[in-house]
Amino acid sequence: MAVAAKKPVISPEDYLRLERAADEKSEYFDGEIFSMAGGSAVHSLISANVSGELRSVLRGGRCVTYDSNLRIKVASTGLYTYPDASVICGPVECPEDGDDMAVNPTLIVEVLSDSTEAYNRGRKFEHYRSLPSFREYVLVSQKEPLVETFFRQADGTWLFSAVRGAGAVVRLHSLRVDVRLSEVYLAVEFPSGKAAAGPTP
Repeated sequence: MAVAAKKPVISPEDYLRLERAADEKSEYFDGEIFSMAGGSAVHSLISANVSGELRSVLRGGRCVTYDSNLRIKVASTGLYTYPDASVICGPVECPEDGDDMAVNPTLIVEVLSDSTEAYNRGRKFEHYRSLPSFREYVLVSQKEPLVETFFRQADGTWLFSAVRGAGAVVRLHSLRVDVRLSEVYLAVEFPSGKAAAGPTP
C-alpha cells in the first residue's frame, strides 16, 4: 500500500531567515511558504494609488500608511503576510521575532485579483479578524470602480458597505476619513478601455 509522503514542515524561524535574504516576498502559514506572484500593472497602480491617497488624507495625524513591504504577523494563527496596504494608528508594535514586521494594523487593504479574491474574502479575512487592533478591511476591485469595506463595530459585529463609481466616496469609519474613488483609480483603464479618471490638473 502506498503511503503519502509527509510534507516538509518549515519553522517560523527558518521562514524568517529565508525571507529576509530573499529577493521576492512570500507568505508563511502552518509550516509552509507560499510565493507571492508579481501583480499586474493595474494591481500595482491601484495599490500605489490607495497608499498615496491614504497617506494624503491621514497626513499630520496619529495614523500612518504602510505599503506592501510591511510584513504583518497574525500571532494567534501563525500567518505572516504582506497586505497591499495597511494603516497603523499609534506606535508600531513588533513581535518578539523581529522588528521588521507589525502585529497591530488598524486597517488593511487588499486589491482583489482572480487568483486571490476567494482567499482574501475568506480564509485571509478570518486570520485578520483575530488581530485585536484590526478594525476595518478594505477590498478594492481591479475590474470596476468598486470598493468594499468591513468595519468592526463596538459589539464585535462587522458592518459591510460597498461603494461603486469613479465619482463616489468611501467612508473609512476606523480612521474617520473619506477616500475618493477617483484617486483610488487614477489613470486606471478597465477592460472596456475607459479610464476611471484622468491625471489631476
